[in-house]
Order: sequence, then structure tokens, then C-alpha cells
Amino acid sequence: MNGVGIFGGTFNPVHIGHLRSCIELRETLGLTAIHLIPSARPPHREAPVVSAEHRLTMLHLAIDEEPGLQVDDRELRRDGLSYTIDTLQELRGELGNDTSLSMCIGMDSLVNLASWHRWQSLTDFAHLVVVARPGWQVPDTGPVANWLDDKLVSDVELLTNTPAGQVLVSEMTLLPMSSTGIRKKLAAGQSVRYLVPDAVLDYIEQHRLY
Repeated sequence: MNGVGIFGGTFNPVHIGHLRSCIELRETLGLTAIHLIPSARPPHREAPVVSAEHRLTMLHLAIDEEPGLQVDDRELRRDGLSYTIDTLQELRGELGNDTSLSMCIGMDSLVNLASWHRWQSLTDFAHLVVVARPGWQVPDTGPVANWLDDKLVSDVELLTNTPAGQVLVSEMTLLPMSSTGIRKKLAAGQSVRYLVPDAVLDYIEQHRLY
């Protein structure tokens, strides 16, 4: 069974932490491709000030020579708020019922999953792969903990051999950086070289973003 991954975010801007996580997840899960999906209007935060066009271009520049990673602009083309459930339903319709589909999220997103639109239906269309730092702990009480009870697995093969329905925690050493921190450095006139790909930094400087 071929596996496809989804990695979403505002990518404002995309940085090497995003890219390194995608590569490690693709290798760990044996995925044929990971779709990087920039959000247009995220429901849980303010819409990015930098335009969707700029964020999309930076993403293309960042993964231009990386096989297995591809830019997916479907949420930018869709009207309204960028609900993850809509993206998963759309992708499932395109991939068919037999392809393994895994959506990658952070542990902070899992903890707050009950605030997501139609969150209990997410695993009807995909697996969830939760990226966690060493020492992680999943919720042990409340609605998310109850929902996880029959879904949490530790065997990667259970994801690759089934199309959807499971939740796997993937422990990795996450690089200590964020798009927010990078924007603050740029606003303060500090260098962000080696935190973002060179092509992205050149684009930021050329268009005087942030």
C-alpha cells in the first residue's frame, strides 16, 4: 500500500524545522510523498499578514530539489476557513479508499484537538501522526483521551497497511525554532541565515517581507 502524508501550516515563513520533520516522517513512515499544505485562513489564529502568494512561492523555493515533498495549494484555492476535515475529505476522494493517508500534527495540536471542527471524524479519512519531543505524554483525561482509547498504536506497519483510523506518536528531536521567532529576528534586523533555506532568505530580502 502506498502511503501519502500531509503536513500543514501557515509556513510564514517555511523554515528548516518544517522541512527536517517532513523528511524524517517520510522515511519513518515509508511514505511515497508528503503534501505540504499552506493554510489560507486558519480557524485558531489570525490570518497571516504576508500574502498567500508569497508564502506559497517560498514553499516552492524551499522544496524545489527535495524528492518526495510537494506543495499542495488546495486550501489557498478554497473559500472560507481552512478546516482540516475538508482537506482530508477532499484528498481521500482523490486517493481512493485503499491508500494510506497520514496527517502530521504536533503534540500541542493533539492536546487541543477537541477545539477543531469535526475533530472526531478526522480518523475516518486519515491516520494522525503526532510529532512529539522526547518525554511526551498524551492526554490521559477528557474527551481527547477517551477518543484515543481505541486508536493509539505504536506499530508503524498498522498505518502503512491500513488507509485510516489510527493515531501514532512519533518521537523525534525537533529543531528549536518557529516561524514566529524567525519573524521577530527579521523585524529586529537580525540574521536568520541557516534557519531558512537560502532561496527563501533571498526571496524574503528581495520582497522586504517581515
